[in-house]
Amino acid sequence: MTVTYTAEVATCRGFGCFLKLLFRWRGSIYKLVWLDLVCFLFIYYFLNIMYRAVLDESQKRIFEGVVKYCAAYSNLIPLSFVLGFYVSIVMTRWWQQYSSIPWPDSLGVYVSANVHGQDDRGRLMRRTIMRYVCLCLTMVLTNISPRVKKRFPTLQHLYQAGLLAENEKIVMETFNSKFKSYSKHWMPIVWAASIITRARKEGRIRDDFAVKTLIDELNKFRGQAGLLIAFDTISVPLVYTQVVTLAVYSYFVTAVVGQQWVENKTIEEGFLNMIDMYFPIFTLLQFFFYMGWLKVAESLINPFGEDDDDFEVNWMVDRNLQVAYMIVDEMHNDHPELIKDQYWDEIFPNELPYTTETMAFKESHPMPSTANIPAALNARQGGKFDEMGDDAASGIHFTAGRNRGSRHGSSASVSSMAVPNSMTRTNTVASALKRFFSTDSSKSAPIPSPDIRLTGSASSASISNQYPSRYPAGSMKITDQTIEEVDEQLTITSMRANEPRPTAQSIFMPPPSQPVDVPTTTYMARNYNRMHSTVEPPTSNSFIFPMNNADMEYFVSASAPTPTIECPDTQNSPNDDGFDFNINFREIEQTEPQTLDEDDDFEKLRLAREKERLERQKQKLARSISTQPNQNP
Repeated sequence: MTVTYTAEVATCRGFGCFLKLLFRWRGSIYKLVWLDLVCFLFIYYFLNIMYRAVLDESQKRIFEGVVKYCAAYSNLIPLSFVLGFYVSIVMTRWWQQYSSIPWPDSLGVYVSANVHGQDDRGRLMRRTIMRYVCLCLTMVLTNISPRVKKRFPTLQHLYQAGLLAENEKIVMETFNSKFKSYSKHWMPIVWAASIITRARKEGRIRDDFAVKTLIDELNKFRGQAGLLIAFDTISVPLVYTQVVTLAVYSYFVTAVVGQQWVENKTIEEGFLNMIDMYFPIFTLLQFFFYMGWLKVAESLINPFGEDDDDFEVNWMVDRNLQVAYMIVDEMHNDHPELIKDQYWDEIFPNELPYTTETMAFKESHPMPSTANIPAALNARQGGKFDEMGDDAASGIHFTAGRNRGSRHGSSASVSSMAVPNSMTRTNTVASALKRFFSTDSSKSAPIPSPDIRLTGSASSASISNQYPSRYPAGSMKITDQTIEEVDEQLTITSMRANEPRPTAQSIFMPPPSQPVDVPTTTYMARNYNRMHSTVEPPTSNSFIFPMNNADMEYFVSASAPTPTIECPDTQNSPNDDGFDFNINFREIEQTEPQTLDEDDDFEKLRLAREKERLERQKQKLARSISTQPNQNP
């Protein structure tokens, strides 16, 4: 059980609050080092008595030489460095092990919120998932903690405790008989994941995202449980522990001899020699500090043991199961009645009340460190100052305000006269992309929707001058609009004249490729002549879709490589709802194909594939036309 003293050191007064902690026994340094201290003092006084009462003069001279030798060379042992670094590693590892302990609270909240159903089956699924999670952690603790192992030594004890069902115990015993070398703590997590999958199939989990959330939380729980196994398996390297232990004990073996009282010492050491004649005070303090440091490392290197400062693992087992069942069962889909809070009409309280005893602890709002420093006022009181003074030489000045000129002025300069008003930003990147990728606008209409308007900025003025006749004033195609934010950045980084303004089309749509001359072969020329041959009137194989005004003719021929499409200009069509067109299939006059060489198999194969491709195009086009709605039945 961890020894806590936080409440006793909450307030420090007088000589300090740690002095009263020195008289504790449980979890104290006295409890850790008292046995080692008794052994040290026994050896010390045994040698002291031997020196005074047993040894003769010659033997005393030899003993004094050994004492001087040990006192002179005992400081060569780097005890402080080795021991301090080792304790630092152990303390860091101790806290990491506590942080790695998984808690089922967050998973219980997810299960209660996503696994629906007030019937017995829904309740059974939720409780079983949480029971499996608690079982996983308990099995991990039985592998790493002697306390939990003594409480649940076998699977039968887990079954008697209610963490394991009879059929589940049989399955685990079967797996343990087949695979004896590995821990089976992950099996309940696999069962819980299967229950979540079944709940999704039964409709108790409404979407796949909730399933993914639950599975991820289960995997996180399993990962932390596996990390505890790793901490137990992979300890601090044994060589380092041996080095520290040898350094501490060898230091005090030399100290028990080197700090002995002897008669023949120098005159300067005479007074000090008389102090240590009966009791080694500073040697005792050294023993407390260094040996106590080593005992701390020994106590914390395995915090799942039975020391005073180890973790309360048995309490964790009971607490986790109780809290998990309470979250997914007792509190499932239940909350207190919704009522107006005390500060409903005030929106928020100015200050929460204090009791009479706590009025002395009333605290004021914390102030920043520069709150009491007076600010130097600017000499110009207009509130208008230039933050970009470095750009004065280049002629770039940015001001925020509304242009008093016409809405679509011809000036495209960046600088303008500023008035104290807010600056409206309508042509931002977000709005441009939103309109560009909008699915509500018609694909056939070239005029944008009424909400795409340009305000009286420099960008809108330049755009309206660039397209004066094609688009109405203040409106244009979204791909040709200048993006204000990108334009400002480009203006800052570049001042070249006649530089194109950035638009959505220039950024997100590549420019059209230039036409490329393709060599004409005899076969292509022959097909071109067939395409421009005399067209016969429609036959019975023609499909005619009567529309309103315009005509679009598709000429599909088995001998032509691609159909010929003639589309009239529909920009001035009176129909605002769309384009009306007629589609006619006409057979093109067949000409005798050129006589091929009987040995030219490649040419025959190529013509056969071309004919198959044209047949597929005809069928695809016919299917698409047959699905078109008839606007003029």
